[in-house]
Amino acid sequence: MADEGDVLTNLDAQPAGNGADTQPIAGIVSQYVKDLSVENPKAPESFQWREQQEMDVQFNIGARKVADDLTEVELKITATSKTSQGAAYIVDLAYCGLVGMRNMGEEQQHAFTYAEAPRILFPFARRVISDAVRDAGFTPLMLDPIDFNGLYVQQLQQKRAQEEEAGGMAPGGDMPVGGSN
Repeated sequence: MADEGDVLTNLDAQPAGNGADTQPIAGIVSQYVKDLSVENPKAPESFQWREQQEMDVQFNIGARKVADDLTEVELKITATSKTSQGAAYIVDLAYCGLVGMRNMGEEQQHAFTYAEAPRILFPFARRVISDAVRDAGFTPLMLDPIDFNGLYVQQLQQKRAQEEEAGGMAPGGDMPVGGSN
């Protein structure tokens, strides 16, 4: 049984803004493979190579407005496996998500676009790459987790430092981030 203090007594009184869509909201509306390329340029010889392969993994985050409250976030990943004999495989993936954002400030939208959305999309892109490498005939590639929030903060600090040095605005656009595994 509810306490007296928990019972609504005045159902006619409505708080200001009831029913108004004023709360900030953001989320992934849809996600998809936009482009996938798998190259196995030295097959079948590459399957016989015994030399330790070197992995080079590069990634980039891009975004473009699709509508007022809809942005396409693109996580582009390139994974290359090489030995002294050549490239064993090259996988290029553009994995995208449509991100809906409403009632958010520009800074919040930017942070969600370049830090949170890639964090949400990455496990799915990681699986696509793993499956593509496996389907090319190699041991599946399991990419290490990426700290997108840490990279985002680092990129913002670098951009601010460049702006201070230049005394103005640094060029905008995609936020390239990268690394090698």
